[in-house]
Amino acid sequence: MKICNPIDDMRAASRAARQAGKRLGFVPTMGALHEGHLSLVRAAKAKCDVVAVSIFVNPLQFGPSEDLAKYPRTFERDRELLETEAVDILFAPAPEEMYPAGAVTYVTVEGLSEKLCGRSRPGHFRGVSTVVAKLFHIVEPDAAFFGQKDAAQATIIRRMVRDLNLPVEIVVCPIVREPDGLAMSSRNAYLNPQERTSALVLNRSLTETKNRFAQGERNVANLIDAGKQVLAQEPTVRLDYFEIVNPATLDPLPVLTNSALVAVAAFVGNTRLIDNILLPEPM
Repeated sequence: MKICNPIDDMRAASRAARQAGKRLGFVPTMGALHEGHLSLVRAAKAKCDVVAVSIFVNPLQFGPSEDLAKYPRTFERDRELLETEAVDILFAPAPEEMYPAGAVTYVTVEGLSEKLCGRSRPGHFRGVSTVVAKLFHIVEPDAAFFGQKDAAQATIIRRMVRDLNLPVEIVVCPIVREPDGLAMSSRNAYLNPQERTSALVLNRSLTETKNRFAQGERNVANLIDAGKQVLAQEPTVRLDYFEIVNPATLDPLPVLTNSALVAVAAFVGNTRLIDNILLPEPM
Protein backbone atom coordinates (compact mmCIF):
# COMPACT_ATOMS: atom_id res chain seq x y z
CA MET A 1 0.00 0.00 0.00
CA LYS A 2 1.36 3.38 -1.01
CA ILE A 3 0.95 6.07 1.64
CA CYS A 4 0.58 9.59 0.29
CA ASN A 5 0.75 12.59 2.59
CA PRO A 6 1.53 15.57 0.35
CA ILE A 7 -1.22 16.34 -2.17
CA ASP A 8 1.30 16.15 -5.02
CA ASP A 9 2.06 12.53 -4.10
CA MET A 10 -1.62 11.63 -4.27
CA ARG A 11 -1.99 13.37 -7.61
CA ALA A 12 1.00 11.49 -8.98
CA ALA A 13 -0.43 8.14 -7.82
CA SER A 14 -3.80 8.96 -9.36
CA ARG A 15 -2.16 10.03 -12.62
CA ALA A 16 -0.20 6.78 -12.78
CA ALA A 17 -3.38 4.74 -12.35
CA ARG A 18 -5.14 6.61 -15.14
CA GLN A 19 -2.15 6.35 -17.49
CA ALA A 20 -2.20 2.59 -16.91
CA GLY A 21 -5.86 2.52 -17.96
CA LYS A 22 -7.03 1.57 -14.47
CA ARG A 23 -10.43 2.44 -13.00
CA LEU A 24 -9.82 4.28 -9.71
CA GLY A 25 -12.20 3.86 -6.78
CA PHE A 26 -12.11 6.18 -3.79
CA VAL A 27 -13.38 5.87 -0.21
CA PRO A 28 -13.15 9.13 1.79
CA THR A 29 -13.06 8.64 5.58
CA MET A 30 -12.16 10.43 8.79
CA GLY A 31 -10.40 7.34 10.10
CA ALA A 32 -11.34 5.38 13.24
CA LEU A 33 -12.28 2.69 10.75
CA HIS A 34 -14.89 0.01 11.41
CA GLU A 35 -16.65 -2.68 9.43
CA GLY A 36 -18.88 -0.08 7.76
CA HIS A 37 -15.85 1.63 6.23
CA LEU A 38 -14.34 -1.70 5.25
CA SER A 39 -17.56 -2.66 3.45
CA LEU A 40 -17.08 0.44 1.28
CA VAL A 41 -13.49 -0.59 0.57
CA ARG A 42 -14.67 -4.05 -0.53
CA ALA A 43 -17.35 -2.53 -2.75
CA ALA A 44 -14.72 -0.30 -4.34
CA LYS A 45 -12.39 -3.25 -4.91
CA ALA A 46 -15.22 -5.18 -6.58
CA LYS A 47 -15.92 -2.35 -9.04
CA CYS A 48 -12.49 -0.81 -9.59
CA ASP A 49 -8.92 -1.78 -10.48
CA VAL A 50 -7.20 0.54 -8.00
CA VAL A 51 -8.63 1.68 -4.64
CA ALA A 52 -7.60 4.80 -2.73
CA VAL A 53 -8.78 5.59 0.81
CA SER A 54 -8.37 8.96 2.49
CA ILE A 55 -8.06 9.54 6.22
CA PHE A 56 -8.67 13.17 7.11
CA VAL A 57 -10.47 14.52 10.16
CA ASN A 58 -12.05 17.51 8.46
CA PRO A 59 -12.14 20.52 10.80
CA LEU A 60 -14.54 22.38 8.54
CA GLN A 61 -17.47 20.07 9.29
CA PHE A 62 -17.26 20.41 13.09
CA GLY A 63 -19.07 23.19 14.95
CA PRO A 64 -17.27 25.24 17.62
CA SER A 65 -18.73 23.16 20.48
CA GLU A 66 -18.47 19.76 18.75
CA ASP A 67 -16.00 16.92 19.16
CA LEU A 68 -13.15 17.82 16.78
CA ALA A 69 -10.50 17.67 19.51
CA LYS A 70 -11.59 14.30 20.89
CA TYR A 71 -12.65 12.64 17.63
CA PRO A 72 -10.93 9.22 17.64
CA ARG A 73 -7.66 9.16 15.73
CA THR A 74 -6.29 5.64 15.25
CA PHE A 75 -4.00 5.98 12.24
CA GLU A 76 -1.75 2.97 12.82
CA ARG A 77 -4.68 0.64 13.42
CA ASP A 78 -6.46 2.08 10.38
CA ARG A 79 -3.36 1.61 8.23
CA GLU A 80 -3.13 -2.05 9.27
CA LEU A 81 -6.81 -2.64 8.48
CA LEU A 82 -6.43 -1.08 5.03
CA GLU A 83 -3.32 -3.14 4.31
CA THR A 84 -5.25 -6.27 5.26
CA GLU A 85 -7.95 -5.25 2.75
CA ALA A 86 -5.24 -4.80 0.08
CA VAL A 87 -5.97 -1.12 -0.46
CA ASP A 88 -3.59 0.36 -3.04
CA ILE A 89 -3.29 3.98 -1.87
CA LEU A 90 -3.78 5.66 1.50
CA PHE A 91 -4.06 9.46 1.33
CA ALA A 92 -3.57 11.19 4.68
CA PRO A 93 -3.06 14.92 4.05
CA ALA A 94 -2.22 17.55 6.66
CA PRO A 95 -4.96 20.07 7.57
CA GLU A 96 -2.67 23.00 6.74
CA GLU A 97 -2.23 21.69 3.19
CA MET A 98 -5.93 20.94 2.68
CA TYR A 99 -6.83 24.40 4.00
CA PRO A 100 -4.03 26.88 3.23
CA ALA A 101 -3.76 29.90 5.50
CA GLY A 102 -6.37 32.49 4.58
CA ALA A 103 -8.57 30.09 2.58
CA VAL A 104 -11.99 31.65 2.04
CA THR A 105 -13.51 29.42 -0.67
CA TYR A 106 -16.32 27.00 0.17
CA VAL A 107 -18.74 24.72 -1.67
CA THR A 108 -22.35 24.97 -0.51
CA VAL A 109 -25.25 22.96 -1.89
CA GLU A 110 -28.06 25.45 -1.39
CA GLY A 111 -31.48 24.16 -0.39
CA LEU A 112 -30.18 20.81 0.85
CA SER A 113 -27.45 21.68 3.33
CA GLU A 114 -29.90 23.24 5.81
CA LYS A 115 -32.02 20.10 6.18
CA LEU A 116 -31.90 17.16 8.63
CA CYS A 117 -28.47 17.30 10.30
CA GLY A 118 -27.82 20.63 8.60
CA ARG A 119 -30.56 22.25 10.66
CA SER A 120 -29.06 21.28 14.00
CA ARG A 121 -25.43 21.50 12.86
CA PRO A 122 -25.19 24.79 10.93
CA GLY A 123 -22.28 24.78 8.50
CA HIS A 124 -21.73 21.03 8.80
CA PHE A 125 -22.72 20.14 5.26
CA ARG A 126 -20.83 23.12 3.85
CA GLY A 127 -17.76 21.58 5.46
CA VAL A 128 -18.58 18.17 4.02
CA SER A 129 -19.22 19.37 0.47
CA THR A 130 -16.12 21.57 0.51
CA VAL A 131 -13.77 18.81 1.62
CA VAL A 132 -15.31 16.21 -0.70
CA ALA A 133 -15.02 18.59 -3.66
CA LYS A 134 -11.36 19.16 -2.77
CA LEU A 135 -10.71 15.44 -2.39
CA PHE A 136 -12.37 14.69 -5.73
CA HIS A 137 -10.22 17.39 -7.34
CA ILE A 138 -7.04 15.89 -5.85
CA VAL A 139 -7.76 12.16 -6.24
CA GLU A 140 -9.77 12.37 -9.49
CA PRO A 141 -11.56 9.04 -8.91
CA ASP A 142 -13.80 7.33 -11.42
CA ALA A 143 -16.12 6.23 -8.59
CA ALA A 144 -16.49 7.23 -4.95
CA PHE A 145 -18.13 5.09 -2.27
CA PHE A 146 -20.26 6.37 0.61
CA GLY A 147 -22.41 4.74 3.29
CA GLN A 148 -26.21 4.93 3.44
CA LYS A 149 -25.95 5.74 7.16
CA ASP A 150 -25.00 9.28 6.13
CA ALA A 151 -27.99 9.48 3.81
CA ALA A 152 -28.31 13.27 3.72
CA GLN A 153 -24.59 13.58 3.04
CA ALA A 154 -24.91 11.18 0.11
CA THR A 155 -27.83 13.17 -1.32
CA ILE A 156 -25.89 16.42 -1.02
CA ILE A 157 -22.76 14.98 -2.64
CA ARG A 158 -24.79 13.54 -5.51
CA ARG A 159 -26.30 16.98 -6.15
CA MET A 160 -22.89 18.67 -5.92
CA VAL A 161 -21.43 16.22 -8.44
CA ARG A 162 -24.33 16.80 -10.81
CA ASP A 163 -24.33 20.58 -10.47
CA LEU A 164 -20.55 20.93 -10.88
CA ASN A 165 -20.33 18.36 -13.70
CA LEU A 166 -17.76 16.34 -11.77
CA PRO A 167 -16.79 13.14 -13.65
CA VAL A 168 -17.23 10.76 -10.72
CA GLU A 169 -19.82 8.04 -10.12
CA ILE A 170 -21.32 8.13 -6.61
CA VAL A 171 -21.97 4.67 -5.17
CA VAL A 172 -23.98 4.46 -1.92
CA CYS A 173 -23.61 1.20 0.01
CA PRO A 174 -25.94 -0.29 2.67
CA ILE A 175 -25.68 0.47 6.38
CA VAL A 176 -23.58 -2.05 8.31
CA ARG A 177 -24.97 -2.86 11.75
CA GLU A 178 -23.76 -4.54 14.89
CA PRO A 179 -25.44 -7.91 15.60
CA ASP A 180 -27.92 -6.15 17.91
CA GLY A 181 -28.90 -3.63 15.22
CA LEU A 182 -26.87 -0.56 16.20
CA ALA A 183 -25.59 1.22 13.10
CA MET A 184 -21.80 1.17 13.06
CA SER A 185 -20.23 4.56 13.74
CA SER A 186 -16.84 5.81 14.86
CA ARG A 187 -18.69 7.78 17.55
CA ASN A 188 -20.01 4.57 19.12
CA ALA A 189 -16.62 4.45 20.85
CA TYR A 190 -17.80 7.33 23.07
CA LEU A 191 -20.65 5.27 24.57
CA ASN A 192 -20.34 3.68 27.99
CA PRO A 193 -22.06 0.26 28.44
CA GLN A 194 -25.35 1.76 29.65
CA GLU A 195 -25.42 4.30 26.82
CA ARG A 196 -24.56 1.57 24.34
CA THR A 197 -27.70 -0.30 25.40
CA SER A 198 -29.81 2.87 25.29
CA ALA A 199 -28.58 3.64 21.76
CA LEU A 200 -30.42 0.59 20.42
CA VAL A 201 -33.65 2.58 20.66
CA LEU A 202 -32.76 4.42 17.43
CA ASN A 203 -32.96 1.24 15.39
CA ARG A 204 -36.05 0.08 17.31
CA SER A 205 -37.84 3.31 16.42
CA LEU A 206 -37.05 2.83 12.73
CA THR A 207 -38.12 -0.82 12.89
CA GLU A 208 -41.48 0.18 14.40
CA THR A 209 -42.01 2.66 11.55
CA LYS A 210 -41.07 -0.01 9.00
CA ASN A 211 -43.51 -2.47 10.59
CA ARG A 212 -46.36 0.06 10.53
CA PHE A 213 -45.57 0.73 6.86
CA ALA A 214 -45.63 -3.02 6.14
CA GLN A 215 -49.06 -3.17 7.80
CA GLY A 216 -50.34 -0.59 5.31
CA GLU A 217 -49.93 2.72 7.15
CA ARG A 218 -49.14 5.53 4.68
CA ASN A 219 -49.95 8.61 6.77
CA VAL A 220 -46.60 10.23 7.49
CA ALA A 221 -47.69 11.86 10.75
CA ASN A 222 -48.83 8.50 12.10
CA LEU A 223 -45.59 6.81 11.08
CA ILE A 224 -43.51 9.55 12.73
CA ASP A 225 -45.61 9.29 15.90
CA ALA A 226 -45.01 5.55 16.01
CA GLY A 227 -41.25 6.06 15.83
CA LYS A 228 -41.26 8.84 18.42
CA GLN A 229 -43.31 6.76 20.85
CA VAL A 230 -40.59 4.11 20.81
CA LEU A 231 -37.89 6.73 21.39
CA ALA A 232 -39.86 8.16 24.31
CA GLN A 233 -39.52 4.80 26.09
CA GLU A 234 -35.82 5.56 26.60
CA PRO A 235 -35.78 8.69 28.78
CA THR A 236 -31.98 9.03 28.71
CA VAL A 237 -32.05 9.55 24.92
CA ARG A 238 -32.73 13.10 23.74
CA LEU A 239 -34.31 13.33 20.29
CA ASP A 240 -32.90 15.77 17.77
CA TYR A 241 -35.22 14.89 14.89
CA PHE A 242 -37.32 12.05 13.49
CA GLU A 243 -38.37 12.84 9.92
CA ILE A 244 -39.70 11.18 6.80
CA VAL A 245 -38.41 12.93 3.69
CA ASN A 246 -37.95 12.62 -0.05
CA PRO A 247 -34.54 10.91 -0.48
CA ALA A 248 -33.60 13.19 -3.39
CA THR A 249 -34.69 16.57 -2.00
CA LEU A 250 -34.75 15.91 1.78
CA ASP A 251 -38.12 17.70 1.87
CA PRO A 252 -40.73 16.37 4.33
CA LEU A 253 -43.33 14.11 2.74
CA PRO A 254 -47.03 14.68 3.50
CA VAL A 255 -47.97 11.16 2.42
CA LEU A 256 -46.05 8.09 1.27
CA THR A 257 -46.56 7.28 -2.38
CA ASN A 258 -43.07 6.42 -3.65
CA SER A 259 -39.75 5.97 -1.86
CA ALA A 260 -39.09 7.72 1.45
CA LEU A 261 -36.14 8.20 3.79
CA VAL A 262 -36.92 7.76 7.49
CA ALA A 263 -34.13 9.53 9.38
CA VAL A 264 -33.46 9.89 13.10
CA ALA A 265 -30.84 11.76 15.10
CA ALA A 266 -30.59 11.68 18.89
CA PHE A 267 -28.22 12.34 21.74
CA VAL A 268 -27.26 9.34 23.84
CA GLY A 269 -25.51 10.95 26.78
CA ASN A 270 -23.31 13.53 25.07
CA THR A 271 -22.96 11.51 21.87
CA ARG A 272 -25.05 12.41 18.85
CA LEU A 273 -25.97 9.39 16.72
CA ILE A 274 -27.86 9.08 13.44
CA ASP A 275 -29.62 6.22 11.68
CA ASN A 276 -32.11 5.75 8.86
CA ILE A 277 -34.04 3.34 6.68
CA LEU A 278 -35.59 3.55 3.23
CA LEU A 279 -39.26 2.75 2.65
CA PRO A 280 -39.96 0.56 0.88
CA GLU A 281 -36.71 -1.24 1.64
CA PRO A 282 -34.49 -1.83 -1.43
CA MET A 283 -34.75 -5.38 -2.78
